[in-house]
Amino acid sequence: MRADHETDVVVIGAGQAGLSAAYFLRRAGLRGRTGTDFVVLDHGKQAGGAWQYRWPTLRMSRVHGVHDLPGLRLAELPEAGDPRRPAAEVMAAYFEHYEQTFALPVRRPVSVRAVDRAPDGRFVVDSAGETWLARGLINATGTWDKPFWPYYPGRETFLGRQLHTADYTGPAPFAGERVVVVGGGTSAVQLLVEIAEVADSTTWVTRRPPVFHEGEFTPEHGREVVAEVDRRVREGKPPQSVVGATGLTLTPEVRAAREAGVLVRQPMFERITPRGVRWADGREQRADVILWATGFRAALDHLAPLRLRGPGGGIRMDGTRVAGVPRLHLVGYGPSASTVGANRAGRAAVRELLTELDR
Repeated sequence: MRADHETDVVVIGAGQAGLSAAYFLRRAGLRGRTGTDFVVLDHGKQAGGAWQYRWPTLRMSRVHGVHDLPGLRLAELPEAGDPRRPAAEVMAAYFEHYEQTFALPVRRPVSVRAVDRAPDGRFVVDSAGETWLARGLINATGTWDKPFWPYYPGRETFLGRQLHTADYTGPAPFAGERVVVVGGGTSAVQLLVEIAEVADSTTWVTRRPPVFHEGEFTPEHGREVVAEVDRRVREGKPPQSVVGATGLTLTPEVRAAREAGVLVRQPMFERITPRGVRWADGREQRADVILWATGFRAALDHLAPLRLRGPGGGIRMDGTRVAGVPRLHLVGYGPSASTVGANRAGRAAVRELLTELDR
């Protein structure tokens, strides 16, 4: 089969997981610059992964769980020392500096449309303009491109605006409006606190009662959460969110919002009406906006030709490797869907993939 390019390894995605994998490929001796050893394909217009799309009011002082990329500390970047700087700007600059420092062969913008198998067993990576043939594939496409919109009866009848976290640009558009925020994660809390300062009213709705953690998030708890997610993907079940499973940290800002009555949680409504939401007991809340802070799903549609999903919709994993599929690794998926997990997964995927290729 003919293609525009042939290489040993294609990495799809240049976020935390993809850059981590590229770093360890480079350190293992793959050149990359000539395109004969490995290449990183990223659909972003600039460096920064999902960070570049975060809302501008998310400052570095409010970001939780940022971990250094391997081999280069974030603190070495001058912008990182200012807690008032938007996280999108700082992290995009950090990722760009990282790519340049290690001369990583990132090509952008390249949107991968599909991945399939060639007759000789190699992977065919197809984009709008070019194709690649690769002996091994590391997929690191994350979740940002796949916002999750749960369906509730009447959603299509709502006369106001419906937005997702991915659409959020700051609190200003919500000034003077009645806003319902749906979701129990960290993003939901952060957005709710911001919006409450300008909105006429806010209502917080979650499926389960939120769990707030006093004190620091311990490594022991983190390992327990990651182990549970790892167990699920090894069984072929859809992964739960690592971040969502850790609970909410009771920061001074969050504590103040609770004391001010902003974080008063309501159970999930039964249906959406043209003018708001209604609970099973007949209570109604008028709303101008419903903001769905309901998370994301793994962006893996381009892998559909490989038929990886099982009956329950999950992908059975063995570490970072897709079980039963040689030379295919998913990083930033399941237990590695966090910044620290992405680093470890990148290293593990490269180590195992290079062993497979040597065979």
